[in-house]
Amino acid sequence: MVSPFDLLLLTISLRTMNYELRTKSRGFTLAEAMMAIVVLGIAASGVLLPFTSGAKVRAEGMRRTLGAKLAGDLMEQIINADFEDIVNNYDGCSEGEGQVEDCSGTVFTDSNYARFSRGASCQYDAGQPFFIIATVWVKYNGNEIVSLSRLISR
Repeated sequence: MVSPFDLLLLTISLRTMNYELRTKSRGFTLAEAMMAIVVLGIAASGVLLPFTSGAKVRAEGMRRTLGAKLAGDLMEQIINADFEDIVNNYDGCSEGEGQVEDCSGTVFTDSNYARFSRGASCQYDAGQPFFIIATVWVKYNGNEIVSLSRLISR
């Protein structure tokens, strides 16, 4: 037979077990889930930020490399021209955006060259007919990115 004291102990232990089951959570609350999302979002933005700025730096480097190539090509054309014709043919020459030509006179059709422009200035050095100062510039979107100068002699 069960004594009243045993019944009391059984009731207390059932209540304690029921309380423990109610207080032990097996999942996350909405507030905990929201905080986790915020923390993960901040961490992800911190990780991805260098990749976006790296892409900008890479694109700027590519533009400067193409600009240096275009400036070098035009300077090479000027150097290879007859000395007497340099000032007449190249002083003040300019190719507008999207009109940059290669050595054979064909306009570059590649989209990488679409926003480039270039030009040259060729002047006799201090009025002396023995030296020419040739300056070539290349612009991208109207901003100068490359400038080359060279002294050319007979």
